[in-house]
Amino acid sequence: MSPIKKALVMSAAAGVLVTVLSAGSAEAADVAPAASPADNAVDEVVVQGFRKSLGAARVAKKDSAIVADVIVAEDMAKFPDLNLAESLQRLPGVAINREGGEGRRVSLRGLGPDFTRVQLNGMEVLGNVDSPMDSRGQTSRDRAFDFNIFASELFSKVDIRKSFSAEQDEGGMAGTVGLYTAKPFDYSGTKAALSLQGGTNSATKDFQPRGAAMFSRNWDDKFGVLVSVAYSKRKTQEQGYNTYAAPTTKALAANVVNLSAADQGKAINGELIFQRGNRLTVWGSDQERLGVTAALQWRPVENLTLTLDALHGKFTNDRDENSLATRATLNSTILGAATPHSGNLVSPPPVLNSIQYDKYNTVVYADVDNTVFATETRRQQTRNTFDQLVLTGEWKPTDRLTVDGHIGQETSDYDIPISDKFYTEAFGGLITDYRGDAGHNTYKWNTTDPNNYRAHEIDFSATYQSTELKNGELNAAWELNGALTLKAGVSYRDFENSGYTQTNDDVNKTAWEKGTLDDHVTSYYTIFDKHHDQSWVNVDFDKALAFYGVTRTLGAPKAIYQVEEDTQAGYLQLDWKTILFGRPVRGNAGLRAYDTDLISSGVMAIKGVNTPTEAKKTYSGVLPAFNAVLEVSDQFQIRAAAAQNINRPSLAAYAMNGTISVDGTSVTVSTGNPNLNPYTSDEFDLSAEWYFGSIGMLTAGVFHKKINGLVSSQTVNNVTYASTGLAEGLYPGVTGSTIVSSYTRSVNLNEATLTGLELSAQSDFFFLPGPFKNMGVVANVTFIDSETTNLVNGKPQKGAIYGMSDLNHNVTLYYETAKWGARISSNYRSEYTIDSGGFKATTYIDAAAFYQLTPGIRLTLDAVNLSNERESQYNSYNNGFGATGAHRLWNDTTSGRTVFVGANMQF
Repeated sequence: MSPIKKALVMSAAAGVLVTVLSAGSAEAADVAPAASPADNAVDEVVVQGFRKSLGAARVAKKDSAIVADVIVAEDMAKFPDLNLAESLQRLPGVAINREGGEGRRVSLRGLGPDFTRVQLNGMEVLGNVDSPMDSRGQTSRDRAFDFNIFASELFSKVDIRKSFSAEQDEGGMAGTVGLYTAKPFDYSGTKAALSLQGGTNSATKDFQPRGAAMFSRNWDDKFGVLVSVAYSKRKTQEQGYNTYAAPTTKALAANVVNLSAADQGKAINGELIFQRGNRLTVWGSDQERLGVTAALQWRPVENLTLTLDALHGKFTNDRDENSLATRATLNSTILGAATPHSGNLVSPPPVLNSIQYDKYNTVVYADVDNTVFATETRRQQTRNTFDQLVLTGEWKPTDRLTVDGHIGQETSDYDIPISDKFYTEAFGGLITDYRGDAGHNTYKWNTTDPNNYRAHEIDFSATYQSTELKNGELNAAWELNGALTLKAGVSYRDFENSGYTQTNDDVNKTAWEKGTLDDHVTSYYTIFDKHHDQSWVNVDFDKALAFYGVTRTLGAPKAIYQVEEDTQAGYLQLDWKTILFGRPVRGNAGLRAYDTDLISSGVMAIKGVNTPTEAKKTYSGVLPAFNAVLEVSDQFQIRAAAAQNINRPSLAAYAMNGTISVDGTSVTVSTGNPNLNPYTSDEFDLSAEWYFGSIGMLTAGVFHKKINGLVSSQTVNNVTYASTGLAEGLYPGVTGSTIVSSYTRSVNLNEATLTGLELSAQSDFFFLPGPFKNMGVVANVTFIDSETTNLVNGKPQKGAIYGMSDLNHNVTLYYETAKWGARISSNYRSEYTIDSGGFKATTYIDAAAFYQLTPGIRLTLDAVNLSNERESQYNSYNNGFGATGAHRLWNDTTSGRTVFVGANMQF
């Protein structure tokens, strides 16, 4: 056991011992929680709407035994934001990324989405919607949750648990986000709500309907039923400029005759880094989202409550990508193709007229003639379905004993049955310039004349993923006396994730290049005119396939994988209340034990043949946790927490698939690694909280995490085949003693430290005269510092943890009366790195307003991304990313402003 772990265990044990000893006194036994501040002290301020949500969330935060933040819906189908992720970003320590302007994933306290566990009605939930951009993780397989699967109207509360307690499921090193759908016992009698909205986006200019309905019936808290449904349909469009690089390539002397002698030398000697692609791109999507929830609650006797929750979600997204790019063949550059092109178009060799490059020798400006262009018409159909069924029970057989638990199952299927590309090719001149924050291309040829294009290739592909989770949990809490409650519980989780891909690439490519098949596009071309800067020729996919008599066919499944995790866990926790320095202290201390069996199966690509293989692993551990709250006064309290937690590696890292190849006597192996251990962290929190007024709150907190075992890709040379863990007989002649010249797989390699400071404030302006007292503000800022060793282009480099922004801040200014209200919010996220580059800082501005037409009808206005913020993604090359590395523009896009108007009706 590590010294830190010993210290944590000892501190937890000491906390238990102190509370047991002190609980013997009558004074401790009679201690009650500190009284909440009088929420009606400022009775002139109307406590409803957004203010009401803030007040309810404040009470939940104050009463929590752990470090937590909460968002509560004011009423049925009235969650504060259009998107759950956009609501979460208002909380301290939370950052999100966006897709098409809509919040998608959550990063918590500097750690990326893979480190944030999401639970829905008590069960862990995983669901991937992925990105239309390869650079943002298309068809990714990880543990992160995409919040754009569900409409926010389906939920009544969202909480974030930032510190760990033994009664929580292990995992979610950054924290746990809990999503809760509404229950019929939340409301009395019969109640219904209807929300209708219509909107548009400045980029798509389409009509975007959005609606939600909810009905609840409660029969005297004996039996209740609640049903809700939410539906939306919208288009999104993200467009801009992007590049992709080629290795440093030597130019021909004929290419550079117009350059200076110095620049000629750099180009001919291969010292300059040119872009293979300088593209204008538009990513479009047609989205349709449907969510349905149902909840039944039954209280057959006063001390027993049963709840059955069902949720169905379906998110379909028909996507297209349209690009006009310089695209020479692989391992070439903007200078042109590495091999001559035939077919109906012939061009003289490309010529560089002028160039400019940065201190890293990356060309950021080029004027070139006779280069190779390509258009890409990409179409995709994506389908995500999610189903969950959970039975929860709470039984109180005696005044001191409470038993609760749940049993449930959920499935999530994410399919991309169609992901096809059609490429055309052209030749012409170009001036490309990305010396500033955004790129811009000037074309020296007619990009809308179909006679300038030839067909180049067709690629077909499909991807399928399936996730299933079965979960059971049983807990008991025994109140020993007024100061001590002993809790214990067991749980079981069976998690499975599987998938495969199918492809059929380079259809007709050879025939078109050799000129044996007509490559004119004039019979099936279209003019694409949705980019702000330029129009160009694309193809009508269906007409093109019909013209060539091509039937969409796919090859045999490949990249087949299945990962199964079975975890048994149990915990013992003591909740306590005592007196310290004459003031109440409450908290918990406990231990959680877990045991996980992992089976990873898949295929190895050997001589082009899929060869099944399988690997197994078992690991276990014990996690201590300690949380304490000192109530210095009725309005001021101090929190402290210390714990150990784990985070299981991504599914892609576990997946047992890869390749074995032999070239002469050289054997190369590349695989996933099911033998990976989970990451571990030692975590510490200390915070102070002051509560005042009707909703006022000031908090300050510091947190620290020391993380071990972060996964990184590693290549080792000249190891025995036996050391790879693969079965013998997969490749003829390769035995356990065979020397593998290059073996690449993911390993638990790195350590990291992370320290942060969170500051937050919310208050009405109750101290101002007249109508100004109806104003209020919610603000927070988070500073984070981290260090780890990342592999950048295969080289170790000290830097921040991937996905971490060192500064996040949020400000919401609101004005609210009984009749009307409005608010405007700003969310800032500083620059952050990923494993292949990084993103520049962003500031998103959102707004909302309402008018209470009648007691039951509220008119609403919501505006998202008022600033039409630019998302700028950069890649790294040779020298890494950050203050000491090269920044190469990768994607620079905008997605437009979205505005909704509507009405919310309560019955």
